[in-house]
Amino acid sequence: MPVPSAAVAAVAASSSHEVRRAVAATYVAFGGAGFAFASWASRIPQVREHLQLSPARLGVVLLAIAAGSLVALPLAGPVVHRLGTRRTVAAMAVLMTVSQATIALGYLAGLAPVVVGLFLLGFSNGAWDVAMNVQGAHVEQQLGRSIMSRFHAGFSLGTVVGALAGAAAVALHVSVTAHLLVVAAVIALLVPWGTRSFLPEGAGGEEPSDTAPAARSALAAWREPRTLLVGVFVLAFAFAEGTGNDWVALATTEGYGTEAVVGTLAFALFLSAMTLGRWFGPALLDRYGRVPVLRVLAVLGIAGVLLFVLAPATPLAFAGVVLWGLGVSLGFPVGMSAGADEPRHAAGRVSVIASVGYCAFLGGPPAVGLLADHLTVLRAVVSVAVLLGIAALITAVVRPPDGAVVPDPVPDSD
Repeated sequence: MPVPSAAVAAVAASSSHEVRRAVAATYVAFGGAGFAFASWASRIPQVREHLQLSPARLGVVLLAIAAGSLVALPLAGPVVHRLGTRRTVAAMAVLMTVSQATIALGYLAGLAPVVVGLFLLGFSNGAWDVAMNVQGAHVEQQLGRSIMSRFHAGFSLGTVVGALAGAAAVALHVSVTAHLLVVAAVIALLVPWGTRSFLPEGAGGEEPSDTAPAARSALAAWREPRTLLVGVFVLAFAFAEGTGNDWVALATTEGYGTEAVVGTLAFALFLSAMTLGRWFGPALLDRYGRVPVLRVLAVLGIAGVLLFVLAPATPLAFAGVVLWGLGVSLGFPVGMSAGADEPRHAAGRVSVIASVGYCAFLGGPPAVGLLADHLTVLRAVVSVAVLLGIAALITAVVRPPDGAVVPDPVPDSD
């Protein structure tokens, strides 16, 4: 018996509505992660002052975040396989709430509770990151067009909101304890509520099974050459992005002899260019494909870095910063999408790619600092161009594998 066309249209409309709700929910997950992390970061000076930490001791304390992330990232694949993205993000949001509350109350008692809280923060952030990227890639596939980089722009927006809220709290003399407890409450209420609209993963719309073979499949991704190469590709772009975040301001002030405010402006330009690239990049990806767009962007990033380092005047250096930010904007999110091209193996592969890529965020700043000791900060930035050159050579690894199925595009709501 044929299905009436009205019934088919109703099912399609329902599916389209579910996908749009999942898009909004995924933005909540990305934005919430950025908001939570930036909220803590905005209060580091006050925590440092209260605990009377030297810069060196503060650096050691902050390694607790890296340690938590390093533990969580390799485990995240099996965890997402077992729990699904919705339950993983919700659970990590609760754990993030615990970490914020631990820091908020614990720093009044001493250093040890802060270290514990930061470890939990890093752990929850790492697993949350993998799960939301798997969901983002799944939504992107169901939507039928590129959108992952916009989710990452949502993360950036979340960090801006968190940083501005932190600045306001400082200006209004709100205590660290009160501020971070409010942040914890917002995360605990908003993110688990948002995840209810996540799309289920797995065949037939079912949540992933919790069987041992699923976990083994996630761990097996560490032996896949393409997955590891995508990880290297993401590492190169993550290094370029992280170096911009950590060193652009200082490289501008030291390299060009400018005031501190000019260095801050250069940093703001870098972030703005990267955010704009992530927001408007999907149209290019859909029109020309991942490989040509990413290869051009890698070359654009190289040109921007070299212009920034070699410019004869500050205005040209600023132009280099803009090109640098645009050039690195899509590498990390597209790498996450490439890891999830085959949904059945998405959790394990995204976990591996994130683990490899995050090594750049963790090891990049000290590596550039070591080079700067022997050269200058400005000249040390050339290392970014080298890694982007490697990324340009291996860009083909992000091409969707043969047989990857892309659904028909879901119409825009407007």
